[in-house]
Amino acid sequence: MSKNTADSVDSRVIQRLERAVGPDGVLWRPEDVLAFEYDGTIERARPQVVVFPRETSEVAAVARIARDAGLPIVPRGAGTGLSGGAVAALGGVVVALTKMKRILEIDVNNRFAVVEPGVVNLDLSKAAAPYGLYYAPDPSSQRACTLGGNVAENAGGPHCLAYGVTTNHVLGLEIVTPEGDAVWLGGRAAETPGYDLRGAFVGSEGTLGIATKIVVRLLPVPEATRTLLAIFDEVDQASAAVSAIIGRGIVPAALEMLDRLVIAALEPALHVGYPVDAGAVLLIEVEGLHETVTEQAAAVREVCEGEGARELREAKEAEERERLWAGRKGAIGALGRLAPNYYVLDGVVPRTKLPAVLREVYAVAERYGFPIANVFHAGDGNLHPNILFDERKEGETARVLAAGEEITRACVDAGGSITGEHGVGLEKRGYLSWIFSEEDIAAMEKVKAAFGSGELYNPCKMFPTGKGCGEVSQARLERAMQRAGPDAYI
Repeated sequence: MSKNTADSVDSRVIQRLERAVGPDGVLWRPEDVLAFEYDGTIERARPQVVVFPRETSEVAAVARIARDAGLPIVPRGAGTGLSGGAVAALGGVVVALTKMKRILEIDVNNRFAVVEPGVVNLDLSKAAAPYGLYYAPDPSSQRACTLGGNVAENAGGPHCLAYGVTTNHVLGLEIVTPEGDAVWLGGRAAETPGYDLRGAFVGSEGTLGIATKIVVRLLPVPEATRTLLAIFDEVDQASAAVSAIIGRGIVPAALEMLDRLVIAALEPALHVGYPVDAGAVLLIEVEGLHETVTEQAAAVREVCEGEGARELREAKEAEERERLWAGRKGAIGALGRLAPNYYVLDGVVPRTKLPAVLREVYAVAERYGFPIANVFHAGDGNLHPNILFDERKEGETARVLAAGEEITRACVDAGGSITGEHGVGLEKRGYLSWIFSEEDIAAMEKVKAAFGSGELYNPCKMFPTGKGCGEVSQARLERAMQRAGPDAYI
């Protein structure tokens, strides 16, 4: 059979794909697909083909072509994912959905929207704003990440403490199955009879099919919002305040923590008003009716002062509020001022265990000799330690992975989980057995079989098993080396 390059697919497959989506919608040359070998993690693997469908029928055609050729198929949004979910671990066809970016409908009376998967998260709220509505899940990458990717990873965000993550806001999905059929899961109503296949699909990380239309609920813009910055000298004080606020019966719309190292990176770059001498700050937002917000803001202030906050600031104008949030949303990007690379983790712990687990995070930083910056959703105990390093230095990537494993294990040992919103993906598939039994994992794998996805839809993701995935695991193992080796600790 004719080949285009040594590692490409058969030229007749390329021709079929070009007929399906148009010649301008297919990339196959190595230099063209290079940009699609990674997402927001340190994982990398190059696809053989990248296609850009524009409508459901084209996605279905691509699925059938890939199935006939026996090629893995990997759905991809904006590539901002943080678990290797969009990495083509075994090569194959990446289906980039960024050209499917239409907002098809905004139903104001019933408060829902119908969108394509390539719609950028923030763009939906902008489109709904003239009607007094918005879309609640707001990942830090909301200016870039797409709703299809949010569905795949069950993305969260700062305001999901009060409103829930993506699965709580998706009413229905049109998906393309591995057989190339377009079917609906759920619909436009809040509840539908039968099995919750919609719920099973959200968070399935591209292993069950490809979402081509998404029905999401919209919420009314709150009547009042108050944003506070609580400043602490010590991380332990800020951590204790988190539990105390929730223990008081207050569930803020958002409750975020940033530590000293994060502030040191972002403040000189963004000038948002975070004190550089603070040990940690809490960014707290309460919203709702005017009367309720006034009472909650006063209670939050009282709790924080009781836990040792040296100062509380409140945004007086919308511009000041936006500046404070720009610091939180731009925090991870600002870490590039401190190191060329970062490895972000996603463990979850009970709120009361925050002080102890954060102490262990800093202990890991000392043992391995890496700075670790912490910026995270403190209200729901979803930690995001960022290990700063330089991948150009020999052995650093392996040691970073080993440090990340220790931190993730500490989260699990504290009664938590390996991920809160970034997904299992490629990077944490080996940790799934820490929180699930073999029987649990086998039951979940049967869901893949029920959808007919087998090993071709986003292979080597989520589960520790999978045909052909052993080499991927071995590569990670080699990068991680042996933690007991002479250079493992400093």
